[in-house]
Amino acid sequence: MTASRVNKVFWLLVLLIVVPHSVVSALEDPLQSWNEGPVKTALVTFAEKITKEGGPDFVPPAERIAVFDNDGTLWAEQPMYFQLQFALDRVKELAPQHPEWKTKQPFRALLEGDKKVFSAGGEKYLLEVLAASHAGMTTDEFDGIVKNWLATATHPRFKRPYHELVYQPMIELLAYLRANGFKTFIVSGGGVEFMRAWVEKVYGIPPEQVVGSMGKQKFEVRNGTPVIVKLPAVDFVDDKEGKPIGIQKFIGRRPIFGFGNSDGDLQMLQWTAAGSGLRFMGLVHHTDAEREWAYDRTSHVGKLDKALDEAMAKSWTVVDMKQDWKRIFPFNER
Repeated sequence: MTASRVNKVFWLLVLLIVVPHSVVSALEDPLQSWNEGPVKTALVTFAEKITKEGGPDFVPPAERIAVFDNDGTLWAEQPMYFQLQFALDRVKELAPQHPEWKTKQPFRALLEGDKKVFSAGGEKYLLEVLAASHAGMTTDEFDGIVKNWLATATHPRFKRPYHELVYQPMIELLAYLRANGFKTFIVSGGGVEFMRAWVEKVYGIPPEQVVGSMGKQKFEVRNGTPVIVKLPAVDFVDDKEGKPIGIQKFIGRRPIFGFGNSDGDLQMLQWTAAGSGLRFMGLVHHTDAEREWAYDRTSHVGKLDKALDEAMAKSWTVVDMKQDWKRIFPFNER
């Protein structure tokens, strides 16, 4: 046995004796929450091909850009988008300061619990609520409010803080890609300031690598201190056709890897696929009603219809949550 071989065996024995089994498993399989099968194989094969120097599919590290939707892709989104729940809680908290909301839609519907009326208003009502509930404060104040909400609010079904409802397999995938030289970005229809308050701690993605919808802002000096103030107006919507625009505007490189879960991500995946060389386009299909939810073509949240058809037609990778994931949330045993 050669000296190098002896050295490897020695350190493997040290790992087995000293390091917990869970850590050793993670070192052996960085995607341990993924079941063996075509999806996991496709992920590993893609990473191996684009990182093999001298190979036909090699991609320089600077061009290894991966983009992920957030709602329904990295964390749960039912029974409503979590940022919308945050906005609803803010509306109730601020309602005493706005007596006009008792008669003005969409606020009246929210305060009365009339989900039918609110849903009928679509994106217009949603943006109005987000603008009104998020505006008037500085970005630092908003950051603190979001962090406080995440520390105190709990999901109605799982009774856990919302930031614990992240998908363990996707957390592993993010780390796996970064270990293979990727820069990982969030490209989401959610508010960029809302996400930047917590994603680095949860996903390991720094705030400057988050692209999202934005409200208008202005610079002020308050009591001698420069601040940026959030205004009650929409500046940029990072959804559907807006996602490729956001990628070009804020990232400046076409991604080679994209993951979403709904029709709102279709254009982002189309933009990813349109580049030259090897590409990876993935969709999370929610199929597990027992551990999470099962929904797709008719859902009012995270509708997956046209994107699913295109994925099937163009052989994109579709994750069957029930079949492909050993566990869904970090707190699940399976």
